[in-house]
Amino acid sequence: MKKIIYTALLATLSVGAYAQKSDGTTKSLVNAEKAFAEDAAKEGANAAFLKYTAADALVFRPNPINAKKFYATTADMKSLSWTPTTARVSRSGDWGFTSGAYVINGEQKSYGHYLSVWRAKNGKWELILDLGAETNKPLNKAATNFVEPKDHFTPKFATEKELKAGRDVILTTEKTLNTTLKSYGPSAFAGFLNKDAQLLFPGTETISGKESIQAFNNRMVDKINLKTTAADKALGGDLAYTYGVATIDYKTDLRESFNYLFIWERQSDGNWNIMTQIFTLAER
Repeated sequence: MKKIIYTALLATLSVGAYAQKSDGTTKSLVNAEKAFAEDAAKEGANAAFLKYTAADALVFRPNPINAKKFYATTADMKSLSWTPTTARVSRSGDWGFTSGAYVINGEQKSYGHYLSVWRAKNGKWELILDLGAETNKPLNKAATNFVEPKDHFTPKFATEKELKAGRDVILTTEKTLNTTLKSYGPSAFAGFLNKDAQLLFPGTETISGKESIQAFNNRMVDKINLKTTAADKALGGDLAYTYGVATIDYKTDLRESFNYLFIWERQSDGNWNIMTQIFTLAER
């Protein structure tokens, strides 16, 4: 009997490890995300998050907290489901991100979108950052956008000094963005957004495209201030992320605080633009 249980346990662990397998492709990350969602549906959110998150992972519920600590103590949720619609992996294969829509089938159905950052470690994907923003029921189905790395490159040697220098470039870029926002208001985002950028904001469907994001900002936002908490850059030098706290003054004389996560992409001219950004209401 003990042998049967042990064999069954090994099989379960092997399936979990295989589902999280990282081979440097976006396809492998999407497979890990889908397996994560399937496990949450079968076993509950707590068990799934404990299985797929890194020891140092942060989830924003709504403020940042260690994922292992949160899901070891919070009430379980077996009515959560989600589907990735966007995914990218760095050319170095060390990390990538996914985003999509989620649904909570509780007494009252609720909807939202999420943005997650994943890290490849010891040949498998592990979740390191996860933010969600509640929305109304989406009217339009999002098209999938899974993009494979254009090539594969990982530096053979990278000292801590070099890694810090890479992070400092991203921090400086976001500092420049924040300074420009103070001078020119939300229109300053125009110089820092990809043409096909996405904005995930509470209460709205996904806003796609630089012009649509600018129209939303100009209609809703009077002032915005960013306070960066941390940043990291992929070893391949093509993708990066920042997260922190944003204070937004609306044109209706209302002020709110948000946790945010931005995904950045290096352009051909060496500058960095935002690919995807999510804001979720913070608790004071």
